[in-house]
Amino acid sequence: MRDAQQWFDAYGQDHQNPTNRAIHWVCVPVILWCVIAGLWLIPIPPMLGRQGFWAAAVMFFSFVFYYRISRAIGLGMVLVFVVFGLATEALYRRLGPVSLGELAAALFVLAWIGQFVGHKIEGHKPSFLTDLTYLLIGPAWLLGKLMRRVGLRY
Repeated sequence: MRDAQQWFDAYGQDHQNPTNRAIHWVCVPVILWCVIAGLWLIPIPPMLGRQGFWAAAVMFFSFVFYYRISRAIGLGMVLVFVVFGLATEALYRRLGPVSLGELAAALFVLAWIGQFVGHKIEGHKPSFLTDLTYLLIGPAWLLGKLMRRVGLRY
C-alpha cells in the first residue's frame, strides 16, 4: 500500500495550477461535508443506533484508510470528521432533514461544478477518474498541506 506522501505526490501532479488549487481549498471540504450530511440523512432503525450512524460508520472506515497511510493524517482526519459531524448534527437539529438534504444537495452540485471548472483550467482530468481512491485523498492532501504549514509532519 502507498504511504501518504506517495498518494499526495501523485495527486499533486494533477493540481499544479494555483486557481485549481484555490478552488480545491473551497470545494473539497464542501464536498466532504455534503457527503457526511447526505449519509447523516439515511434512516436507521432506533434499535441499531441514532441519526448519523451511517455517516459515522463511513467516517470510521475512512479513518482506517487514512491511519494506514499515515498515523498523523488519520488522527487529523478524525478531528475534521468530528467538526463536520458536530456541524451536521447542529444543522440537522436546526434545519430538519429536508432542508439539510436540500442544502447539502445544492452545495454538492455547486462544489462539483467548481471542481470541474478548476480541472478545465488545470488542463487535467480529476484524479478520481483514474482511481476512485483519490476521492479520499483530496481532503487528506489539503490536511497534509495545513499540517506542513504549521510545522507538523505526517
